[in-house]
Amino acid sequence: MREENKPSTPSQKKKSKRSAWFWPAIYSGFALLFVGMVWTYQAVVKDDQAEQQEVAKSGSGGGEVTIETNAENENMKFPFDEALLDSVKVVQEFYDVEADSEQREKALLVFQQSYVTNSGISLSAGEEPFEVVAALSGTVEDIVVDEFTGNRVTIQHANGLKTTYGSVTGILVEKGDSVGQGDVIATTTSNEWNPEAGNHLHFEVTKDGVAVNPGEYLAF
Repeated sequence: MREENKPSTPSQKKKSKRSAWFWPAIYSGFALLFVGMVWTYQAVVKDDQAEQQEVAKSGSGGGEVTIETNAENENMKFPFDEALLDSVKVVQEFYDVEADSEQREKALLVFQQSYVTNSGISLSAGEEPFEVVAALSGTVEDIVVDEFTGNRVTIQHANGLKTTYGSVTGILVEKGDSVGQGDVIATTTSNEWNPEAGNHLHFEVTKDGVAVNPGEYLAF
């Protein structure tokens, strides 16, 4: 009997056809996924670079944006290196109308046989000069050079605060400069207007234009 060649079964044909397109489709899918990941990565990197450039631009010109943001979260520090805490003393107090008579008397300055109320405090380390630092981050608002009353630097801070550093020499900042908390801005000296204090720092704090006792912010 003649043996007839049996045609391929339908299942074999389907298997052959499926094998022909299955793996190429898988490879194509992986290729598309890879390309998509590359594009996504590049887009993220470009966005990040653009953001960094924008931050760099905003921070240029003395880093004002960064400093102002930091200042809102800062607590006031002493206007000198804290390593000097044991040697720097308050020699003239802030004049507080609500203080007792003895405290008010210590806050009176004598000039040409007249009494003047002290709008800040006078800090001294004896006759030893010491470096003056910014009590808070901010922007230098004003610099006054006056050998008689003593040079002074005023810095504007966040939240309506200003600090003034008087009876100083060797000023290291200029009007409009941005300074960080703790930056050295000058060195103490003496002046003719208040010779009783000797070599000292006259430190003032104002809140919304009104002089306040620095002791409200610092434990003098």
